[in-house]
Amino acid sequence: MTQPDAPTRQRVTQALRTQRIETPSWAYANSGTRFKVFPQEGVPRDPYEKIADAAVVHRLTGVAPTVALHIPWDRVDDYADLARHATDQGVTLGAINANVFQDNDYKLGSVTNPDPGVRRKATDHLLECVDIMDRTGSRDLKLWFSDGTNYPGQDDIRARQDRLATALRETYDRLGDDQRLLLEYKLFEPAFYTTDVPDWGTAYAHCLELGPKAQVVIDTGHHAPGTNIEFIVAFLLRAQRLGAFDFNSRFYADDDLMVGAADPFQLFRIMHEIVRGDALAPEAGIAFMLDQCHNIEPKIPAIIRSVMNVQEATAKALLVDADALAAAQRAGDVLGANAVLMDAYHTDVRPLLADLRADLGLDPDPIAAYARSGYFDRIRAERVGGQQAGWGA
Repeated sequence: MTQPDAPTRQRVTQALRTQRIETPSWAYANSGTRFKVFPQEGVPRDPYEKIADAAVVHRLTGVAPTVALHIPWDRVDDYADLARHATDQGVTLGAINANVFQDNDYKLGSVTNPDPGVRRKATDHLLECVDIMDRTGSRDLKLWFSDGTNYPGQDDIRARQDRLATALRETYDRLGDDQRLLLEYKLFEPAFYTTDVPDWGTAYAHCLELGPKAQVVIDTGHHAPGTNIEFIVAFLLRAQRLGAFDFNSRFYADDDLMVGAADPFQLFRIMHEIVRGDALAPEAGIAFMLDQCHNIEPKIPAIIRSVMNVQEATAKALLVDADALAAAQRAGDVLGANAVLMDAYHTDVRPLLADLRADLGLDPDPIAAYARSGYFDRIRAERVGGQQAGWGA
């Protein structure tokens, strides 16, 4: 496809100006495989340094003004002070993610554990996270549960759903008027026989039972091979129950690779449904978040590249000629309809985005700007000693 004409460019760039992508605090920390965590130089040692790195991403891209926290990984004594630090850096705190999967007590599950004492501990942690939201001004509580079973007969499948519903209800009832519960699902891992929230239908059913402040999170890496994720997007948009995305990329399972790395066409198709559903702007209420682990690549450039990948997929989705597509669909013109989508997908939107960044006072090439900034050399020298942030494996 040729480059878009002036009116189209104006329409697309205007929409792109409003786009917001949240980055995750844990993506700036050390991570690895099931076998080994690989440390890198300059990795943050505390939430304050994670936020400083996130602020660099926002300054260079202009579209990443919030950073998600993970509790207890990002636990501090004074969350109001952490929020002030974020503001001083030019960003704000975003979603609060609850971790109920790393304690020894959670070997057989957290909120679905057969032991009522463990369930109480897990639910109390969810409530603690809502308390933290009150202090940080966060809107979203994001919940993912590793709960499940490995063997037939290990536990009562239906009873585990009852236990899950009980914990979700107590947490939901604790939310403030402007707060939301975002429920994530995952096909498998670490549970291999049953997972207690394995798919969008299970998450959707629990959200319907809870009420309007409960929404579904789509993690793009949490599906079986061949799953049509854009169908799920369209369905949940229609039902007004799509609350957020966790963007990453997968080849096999929950690979947590940079978004758009494995299948950029899938990311385009997802963003097409978002644009088609008029759900791109912040007022639509959908949180677009990255959820990635950068094990072998430098972390900050990888996050910048991921933000740019989402921008490129969005720009292509905005270029779809909606009128021509609708006309072809009404006429039953299968090839014509597909050609409209493919024309937009094959457009090189990088010049358009470079011009947009320049118009916003940003460097047209954020990756090159980061390399020139000297930021990595500075944090590599400053962040010596102490305990690097990360998770153990």
